[in-house]
Amino acid sequence: MTQQRKAVALISGGLDSLLAARVVQEQGVHVEGINFYTGFCVEGHTHAIRKKDRAKPKRNNALWVAEQLGMKLHIVDIIEEYKQVLFNPKHGYGANLNPCLDCKIFMVKKAHEWIQENGFDFIITGEVIGQRPMSQRKDTMPVIARDSGATNLLLRPLCARNLPETLPEQEGWVDREQLFDFSGRTRKPQMALAEKFGFDDYAQPAGGCCFLTDAQYSVKLADLWRARGEKSYEMDDIMLLKVGRHLRLSPDFKLIISREEGEGNFMQGYRNQYVSLKTTSHPGPMALVDGVVSEQDLQLAARVLARYSKGKTAESVEVEIRDMDANTRCLKVAPMGPLEIIPEWIL
Repeated sequence: MTQQRKAVALISGGLDSLLAARVVQEQGVHVEGINFYTGFCVEGHTHAIRKKDRAKPKRNNALWVAEQLGMKLHIVDIIEEYKQVLFNPKHGYGANLNPCLDCKIFMVKKAHEWIQENGFDFIITGEVIGQRPMSQRKDTMPVIARDSGATNLLLRPLCARNLPETLPEQEGWVDREQLFDFSGRTRKPQMALAEKFGFDDYAQPAGGCCFLTDAQYSVKLADLWRARGEKSYEMDDIMLLKVGRHLRLSPDFKLIISREEGEGNFMQGYRNQYVSLKTTSHPGPMALVDGVVSEQDLQLAARVLARYSKGKTAESVEVEIRDMDANTRCLKVAPMGPLEIIPEWIL
């Protein structure tokens, strides 16, 4: 009897990884998925909090892909290990703070370690030549295979026929003629293939799943590093960078102001870790203070918060200040005028 081969597919939750895994499944290979959790994934955070995202499915797309394909998904926490990839990317950053090439090398390396430990034969990714400017170019794809250690065990089913044969093709574990030669940024071939397979509900093509590719998020992360004098972060930092307006009012502290009720409710969970402010005389958002503040700083923060409340045109607004030990006091402040808001404060 012919031995059934086993492959692990890197599953981001996007269309490409869904299709890549299905293409190989169609050839009789046993496929399981692996999803590496860095903490910077878009899904499951702002989509579940903000009103503007209310129409989007509240799901983990990687788990959803696994369910569609009827395969097991391994979710691996790489939060701590990933820090060094982000802090010191050998190949540099993309347009923002996205170390895409180093990130892909790292994840394929982890997948290669995983198949060795678990008796699997090769690795699948959904990469397509020319689709990403940093990690998915014809000259960088060999770098990923080489530097990850996966070498010819790395199969890219969607563009395999544009690349040299891998071991799974050479050994007949998969039929190269049933693989594809997709290239470029267009997603029309993938969407046509999805239709052929009967997939009509999937994550938006080219939507991206990493906050590090987002310009605004990267600005806030870079500001965090400058304020601390070093590249460092914890999970709470990652989470709070995803919500609220961030205003750097001085080198020593910033104010995070909720933009809507969902964000305010979410930020309530951090009141024991940060000084918090909320307006009591008028409806308004809540805010967290990240950093060291003086009484003068708190006055400034209260005036800025009042500006974003329903009392922005009132003569005065009462603001409750709560410290991390749940002690509270009130300030009565004049809301800051629109011309007093310094644009450079807003991150």
